[in-house]
Amino acid sequence: VKALSRSQASCQRECKGDLRQFHRNLDPSYHPHQRAREYTRAVTSAKLDRMFAKPFIASLGEGHRDGVTSSCMSRNALVPFVSGSADGEIRIWDLGSKVMVKDLPGAHSRMVTGLVFANDGRTFYSCSDDGLIKSWTAYPGNSDEYATRHGPMSTYRSQSVGSFKSIDYHRSEQQFATASDSSVDIWDPTRNSPIQSFKNLWGSADTSTVARYNPSEKNLLGQCSMDRGIGLFDTRSGSALQKTILKMRSNCLEWNPMEPMNFVVGNEDFNAYSFDMRKLNQPTMIFKGHTETILTINWSPTGKEFVTGGYDKTIRIFPHRKGKAREIYHAKRMQKIFTLNYTSDNKYIISGSDDTNLRLWKARASEKIGQASSREEKALQYRQALIKKYEHMPDINKIHTTRKTPKLIKKKTAIAQIQKESQQRKQANRQKHSKPGEEEFVTDRKKVVVKKVD
Repeated sequence: VKALSRSQASCQRECKGDLRQFHRNLDPSYHPHQRAREYTRAVTSAKLDRMFAKPFIASLGEGHRDGVTSSCMSRNALVPFVSGSADGEIRIWDLGSKVMVKDLPGAHSRMVTGLVFANDGRTFYSCSDDGLIKSWTAYPGNSDEYATRHGPMSTYRSQSVGSFKSIDYHRSEQQFATASDSSVDIWDPTRNSPIQSFKNLWGSADTSTVARYNPSEKNLLGQCSMDRGIGLFDTRSGSALQKTILKMRSNCLEWNPMEPMNFVVGNEDFNAYSFDMRKLNQPTMIFKGHTETILTINWSPTGKEFVTGGYDKTIRIFPHRKGKAREIYHAKRMQKIFTLNYTSDNKYIISGSDDTNLRLWKARASEKIGQASSREEKALQYRQALIKKYEHMPDINKIHTTRKTPKLIKKKTAIAQIQKESQQRKQANRQKHSKPGEEEFVTDRKKVVVKKVD
C-alpha cells in the first residue's frame, strides 16, 4: 500500500522562535493575484530600504587641528588607519574603537600631501610640500633612537624636488613612487636618493600631481600632470609609453583592483572618467553628478564601485558600469572633501574634509551593523531581489533612486541641466541650418580627449 510520507525535519520547527512550516500548492492557477501581491511587497521593500538608510556612523575622535588632506588604509589589516593634515601633523587611529592611538605633531613643516602603507602593514610613508619623505611605524617600538616611538625611521630628500604631491607603494616589490613639482621618481627604501627619475617627458616639464602603480603589471605606473595630461610609464625600461591630454585637468587617478587594465580619474569639469589603458583616445564611461571639481577617488576592494568627493561637499558612490551615483552622502557641517578610503572588508568609507573631521560612513546606507540572524538575512535578500526585479517600474524606481540633496546642490544641478539643454538645442539648430555633412553630431566621450601623445 502506497502512503504519503514526510520526514520530521520538513514539518517540525528547529526552535520555538521559528515560524511554523506550511505546505502550499504552488500551482499558478490557485494564486491569480500573486503578481500584484509581489509588486506591493516590492514597493514596501523599496520604502523600507530608504527608511533604514542612515549612512553616517561617527566621527573619529576629535579629528585634526587643520583640514585633513591625506589618509591611507593598511592593505592587509582592518584596524590601522593613518591621516595627515594641512598643518603637517600625522595621526594614527584604531578603527575598531574609533580612537586616536598616536598624535605626531610637526611630522612635516608643511601640508602632508600623501600617505601610504608598505606591504608589511606596519610601516607607512608620508610626503609633504616641504620636500621630504619620511617612514614611520604604525605600531610603537621600544627603541629610543628615533624622535618618537613611531619614528621617523628614515628621511628621504631629492636635490631637484621642491615639493612632493603624491606617493604610492609597489604591490609586490620593496619600492615606492612619488609625484613632485619637477618629476616622477622611483625610490628604494634602503637608499636616500631616487633610483629612477622621469623628467621632461613628452616635451613637458609640468608638475605631476598623482602617481599610482598598476595592481597587476609590476612595471606600469600611471600619473596625472598639471598640463591636463594622463600618462603611463614603463619603469622596467625607464621610458614613457603614452599620454592623453584632456580638456581640463585631472586631480586624482586610481586603478581598478579587480580589472587592472582600467582606471578612473576625477576631473576639474565635475566629471569622473574611466579609461582602458589599451585605448586612451576616449573614455569608456563618464560618471556625472558632481556640481564642482572632484578632488579624490577610491575604489572598493571588490572593484565593482568607487567613491568620489570634492568641492561640492558631497560623497558619491558610483557603480563601475553606470554613469549615475547610487548614493549621495552629505552632512550639514562637512566642507570640501580631500580624501576618501574604503575599509578592507568593503563595509565602510572614511572621509577626510577641510572642516578638520574624519567621518565614518556605511558603504550601504541601509545595512544593519552587527550580526544578523538567518531569518533577517533571508528577509533582506528577498527584499533586495524584489527591488531588483521591479526597479524598472516608475514607482519603485523613484523611491529607490531619489536622494535628497542640499538646496545649493539642487540649484546647481538644475542650472547645469538648463545649460545642457541649451547647448543641445543650439547644436540641433546648427545642424538644421547648415549644409549636409558640415555639422556632425559628436558624442560626449569624443569631446573629452583633446589629443593623444605616443
